[in-house]
Amino acid sequence: MLLRLRAWLVTAPLIVLATAVCGTVSWLLALADSSGRKPHRIAQLWARLLLAIAGVRVRVEGLEHLDPRGAYVFASNHLSLMDTPLVLANIPVQFRFLAKRSLYKVPFIGSHLRRAGHIPVEREDPRASLRTLAEAARIVRERGVSLLVFPEGSRSRGQLGEFKEGAAYLAIKAGVPLVPLGIQGTEKILPTGSLTVLPGPAVLRIGRPIPTAHLSLHEHRRLTALLREHVAELIGAAPSRLSA
Repeated sequence: MLLRLRAWLVTAPLIVLATAVCGTVSWLLALADSSGRKPHRIAQLWARLLLAIAGVRVRVEGLEHLDPRGAYVFASNHLSLMDTPLVLANIPVQFRFLAKRSLYKVPFIGSHLRRAGHIPVEREDPRASLRTLAEAARIVRERGVSLLVFPEGSRSRGQLGEFKEGAAYLAIKAGVPLVPLGIQGTEKILPTGSLTVLPGPAVLRIGRPIPTAHLSLHEHRRLTALLREHVAELIGAAPSRLSA
């Protein structure tokens, strides 16, 4: 009860303040920096502030697998809205997101997402989604930035869901390694359907990058199954039917 009271009286106002300040600075920087690199640094600062304000105790494993100068497609399980700040704060690589196209229609947010280099995706239109994936792969390949994808498509509720094939397709199309990420603990910090951010431990495990340069696009389903196996290992989940 006391933790929830503190969350509403102290944590929530501070998070709103940090978000407003960092969001405004990021938006202003995005006006002058179309590469999105400076806004990304502000987003990393915001994420670290958010985790610190909330009292999240983070443990990161596997950073040695990454080259800060490299380009990757990161693919993670998805438990909570806190997953993105957790990854932002602790992955020392420039990366962008695939964001729902509807968000781009929201004043302030939409222009910021566009200027910062994030990529709109139309989930309800398969053909449009495929064009988006091809464009995202081109951006990764030509600009040398990474992408963060949640292959489950939405937040899971306790069990690792089946993976959509976009992350594997992107990595093969861009010719960059596919990096499995495993997240634990965030579902207790900010549960699905709740607005109360609670203190607690969270773990981010970074798996070994899976090379894709030797793969052809028709192998993306096999790569998706392999990716899910790796993420399942990172979080201690059961294997998928896809890999049977």
